[in-house]
Amino acid sequence: MKNSLGNSLVLTIFGESHGEIIGAVLDGLCPGLKVDEEFIRLQLTKRRPNNFFETSRIEKDEFKIVSGVFNGYTTGAPLTILIPNENKKSDDYEKMYGLARPSHADYTSFLKYHGFEDYRGGGHFSGRITTSIVAAGSICLKALEKFNIKIASHILKCHDIVDRNFTNNIASEIDKINKSDFPVIDDIKSKLLKVFEEAKSNCDSVGGIIQTAILNLPGGLGEPWFDSVEGLLSRALFSIGAIKGVEFGAGFEFAKMNGSIANDEFQVFKDKIITLTNHNGGINGGITNGMPIIFNTVVKPTPSIAQKQNTINFLNNTNASIEIKGRHDPAIIRRICVVIDSIVAIVVYDILSSRYGTDIFLKHNIPM
Repeated sequence: MKNSLGNSLVLTIFGESHGEIIGAVLDGLCPGLKVDEEFIRLQLTKRRPNNFFETSRIEKDEFKIVSGVFNGYTTGAPLTILIPNENKKSDDYEKMYGLARPSHADYTSFLKYHGFEDYRGGGHFSGRITTSIVAAGSICLKALEKFNIKIASHILKCHDIVDRNFTNNIASEIDKINKSDFPVIDDIKSKLLKVFEEAKSNCDSVGGIIQTAILNLPGGLGEPWFDSVEGLLSRALFSIGAIKGVEFGAGFEFAKMNGSIANDEFQVFKDKIITLTNHNGGINGGITNGMPIIFNTVVKPTPSIAQKQNTINFLNNTNASIEIKGRHDPAIIRRICVVIDSIVAIVVYDILSSRYGTDIFLKHNIPM
């Protein structure tokens, strides 16, 4: 099992949903970064369930940094974060073992690990592990602030409820999203909560589309082939189990366009090179062009639902049925936004560090 991501900056995650502890290691951080533990707590709060329509499993997420920080600053040694699991109810999973929960990794993990996997709460495949990504990503988000690089994600669509896309006022929209406990641009929170409520009352769940923006990333980053910016981001995004699709800029809408519409025309504006549109999402040939990077991710409905479903018992190779009990979210699209921001921040930090060297974050600006 490979649990590491990155080149110059390497993230390693560990732990299981109902194990004693989960955590992350960041290896390759620049020495001298101020570690803001209050900001880490704030970001973890955004991932934590906070309403009736989300899981009742509430963890305090009282993290502890046990290496790589001294007197509040990174030392350059691997930074290790530990987060205890305290609110565990494993009995629900003991009773179900052998029954493959539809769209979960129960069966595939059994095949890969020959029955030695920790199946409680989904084990190492659980969304609980994304807590480690948020904690580690918070450190990278803070480091990127030095260069005014901003990242934000919002719920773009759920069923027929649609938020507006990022506009030319993207900087203020990012600030609004990041200050909110419900990541939307327009006032659609109540409409979305009604969709969540209906799903919950029907013992069902919903997914959605998340839109993410990266602002003020300089041009010239990325490689033309196997380490394109799209490729690096996509690889990281698909490590989040609920994400089943990624599109950059206009994405699949390109299929409806002619080149005369799809092309982003260049122009010099106030001594800066820009494009008049951003259908390509800020990336040409795998390399950033200086425009905002915009991409959408699709999040599948939470697979744990209380309706009766057909399945198999993979221990005795028989057909069966299942009604999933336990504490589950009818919708994770609010909570997943901060997870996306965090993994994106880790990738962006790694891209900058790979291009300019680890100590770039000690400098006052990025070479252009």
